[in-house]
Amino acid sequence: MITEKIYGKLGNTDKRIDKVLVDWFERDKKLLRKTTSAGEEIGIKINEPLNDGDVIYEDNEKIVVVEIAPCDLISAEVSTMREMGRLCFELGNRHLSLAIGDNSVKCPFDEPTFEYLRRLGFNVSKVNEKFVGFIECKAHAHTHSHNHNDNKEG
Repeated sequence: MITEKIYGKLGNTDKRIDKVLVDWFERDKKLLRKTTSAGEEIGIKINEPLNDGDVIYEDNEKIVVVEIAPCDLISAEVSTMREMGRLCFELGNRHLSLAIGDNSVKCPFDEPTFEYLRRLGFNVSKVNEKFVGFIECKAHAHTHSHNHNDNKEG
């Protein structure tokens, strides 16, 4: 089966619900090949990000729904705007995607980042949950020019 659009969000239904697990970092991919929870192969060719609860297939008997797979995350609790700014600066410098809440920031888990934040004094813990509502940091190339010539004729 191949699906090419999002039909909406999962609501109340009498149809059989078949789920397809998608990792958070796959949600922007334009082409995915997955297996549903019922064991059916599915090709996903959708030109927009997939989100938890998106219905990507529907017929008279069943619907296929995207479920973002839980993963290991670093959860850092913050209590002040200054602490939030410092934490986001440190994580942004590492080009990590972040989920920013009112009093916490979450990012994908890796041991070096976890230990680094702990050494900096942040209150961090390792959690396993869906990574949703995040701000993706797309690394980009940039240069810093140190040529200060005005190139003016005169």
